[in-house]
Amino acid sequence: MSERTARRYRDAYGIPHLRAADHEALAFAQGRVTALDRAWQIEVERHRSQGSSAAFLGPDALAWDSFARRARLDDTARRCHAALDPATARWVGSYVDGVNAGLAAGATRAPEFAATGLAAGHWRPWTPLAIWLTHHVLFAGFGTKLWRTHVTRRLGPWATRLFAAEGHLTPGSNGWLLAADRTATGAALIAGDPHRIIEAPGIYQQIRLACPEYDVLGFAVPGIPGIAHFGHAGEVAWAITNAMADYQDGYAERLRRRDGLVEAYGPDGWRAAHRHVETIEVAGADPVEVEVIETERGPVISGGPDDDPAVTVALRHPPRVTADLGFAVLPALLRARTVGDVDAAVDGWVEPVNVVLAADTAGGLLHRVAGRVPRRHPDNGLRVVPAWEARHAWQGWHPMPAAPVHQVAVMANERGVSAGLGVEFAPPYRADRIRELLAAGTGWRPEQMAAIHTDTHLAAAEPLLALLAETPGLGVEAVALRERLRRWDRRMDADSVDAGTFADLRAAVVRRLAAHPALAVLDAPSGYPEVFAPWLALPPRVGYALPALLHADLPGLDRDALLRAAVEEVAAAGDHRRWGERHRLAPWRALPDPAAPDGPELAGDHDCVLATASVPGVTDRCLRGPAARYVWDLGRRERSRWVVPLGADGTGPHRDDQLPRWLRGELIEVVSDWDRLTEEHGD
Repeated sequence: MSERTARRYRDAYGIPHLRAADHEALAFAQGRVTALDRAWQIEVERHRSQGSSAAFLGPDALAWDSFARRARLDDTARRCHAALDPATARWVGSYVDGVNAGLAAGATRAPEFAATGLAAGHWRPWTPLAIWLTHHVLFAGFGTKLWRTHVTRRLGPWATRLFAAEGHLTPGSNGWLLAADRTATGAALIAGDPHRIIEAPGIYQQIRLACPEYDVLGFAVPGIPGIAHFGHAGEVAWAITNAMADYQDGYAERLRRRDGLVEAYGPDGWRAAHRHVETIEVAGADPVEVEVIETERGPVISGGPDDDPAVTVALRHPPRVTADLGFAVLPALLRARTVGDVDAAVDGWVEPVNVVLAADTAGGLLHRVAGRVPRRHPDNGLRVVPAWEARHAWQGWHPMPAAPVHQVAVMANERGVSAGLGVEFAPPYRADRIRELLAAGTGWRPEQMAAIHTDTHLAAAEPLLALLAETPGLGVEAVALRERLRRWDRRMDADSVDAGTFADLRAAVVRRLAAHPALAVLDAPSGYPEVFAPWLALPPRVGYALPALLHADLPGLDRDALLRAAVEEVAAAGDHRRWGERHRLAPWRALPDPAAPDGPELAGDHDCVLATASVPGVTDRCLRGPAARYVWDLGRRERSRWVVPLGADGTGPHRDDQLPRWLRGELIEVVSDWDRLTEEHGD
């Protein structure tokens, strides 16, 4: 594929705008510019998808690599690629060719390659599919099922739903759609922000893709062709949030070794399982062998024939079952011109299961769920289920629901259009607040959406403060603190001392509750692999389920005494700091820098619309938040706006030049006029 068939332009923030002679040449150009701008990032993801990142990142990456091998991510990607239709396979192949053409040059711009001794590698035709799997295989509720199973083993069946926290570890998003009669421009607006782990470089790549067939701008996932989640094609625009659907299952497996083979016990008795051994190279340590086993349910990702049967679990998820990742949707979205086109395209979506909003210039509006969710026994949604019981087998697929749009549609991971497809959803605080703010006016303009993106009101504070108001026996200082918090405006602003004091109180309650004998037994090792530690740690579970736990009938819990001790502790400490002093951005980096200074101060909290999430009772640092913000204007695309937390590039002057605007809640105007862009030649 010749680079001469495509032209590359940049705006003032280094965002690439690509023009090509045809669809496949444009895919090549997208792959090449991604390799130039994000070589380190996408090579890390390629190795993670193969389970080979420990070879240059060291022992800290071993837990993930072991999981990737055992879950057979790369093999699943190969199967899904082999099942692609020829046109989609050629398009993906053109993107891969572009990546391979740009990797060597991109690696020279990224100092991490020299620091780790990593050489730019070679992408295979299925590598983008493997990277997509890597990003999303733990996106659904599988880890929470392991947690509920751990809770049930330790406390008994009565406690299975004890920590119902509405999915705090699942990435989410805000999104809203305003119909034409609610805007000042007479055309629909779509706005929102996806919430994910904040990474450096970022998970979303601002890009524009133009050829004679289409002209689309939006957020791509580096390493994946097209614009999957958030796009504006001129005549139509779309956006998504996580539907919080339950589409992965864990099966408790009975395994045995017999005549050199591994067998698994299922509904029809003992059956031979697939088994082989792989070796993981580890920088600075000896290689590690991993036994890869797959039963008729799926790959075994925990335990094995020689381990405690209580923690031997197979993972079953749609791409492994169907050999389909829905990649044919991606070129179809690029060619969409109407809401009907988007609707038809996402009929083929697989995972993650999303809620989709879309609007077009003809007045079409869309609010639906897209993805693949199996029908099965209700217990499958709660916990790990016995592989040998036939009632837990999958029985076809759920139809994807839709909802009408009456002027306004909001999606914020709450129980809504996707309620029948999941178990735990986000609490309604964000969705209710967005609806409240939108209902306050009409004649909305794109530039006004930033005030909603950055709203810091924390309605989720009320349950704890209401309990505190009823707590008897407080001392003078504690009563004064309680009264101050009752007068607090409930805004988690960075410069608010009251917000910091509330966070101190919440943390003190979480620590005491996690240490209570009724729950402390859950802090014992679960027996599941290290990669699931974020789902299995007790303090975060307590922190996000705090209101429910304080109202639960826990043996031996004196709620008033616990709250009294917590508020007395915080009152006695006296030295209350502003929320932003502790609530700082801490982006994830594949190659951490221990000498890096503290990140910038942030406002918001996990249940604010400005969902800058930390872990109550563990750390106030922000680990997850708005990984991008956008406003799509269907009247004139150049009135649209977007921003990312850091920058458009993985290195160089555009590595973090959007950060100041992101921190202030500002958005960058989209540039549509090619004459306002700078053409770039060479590397």
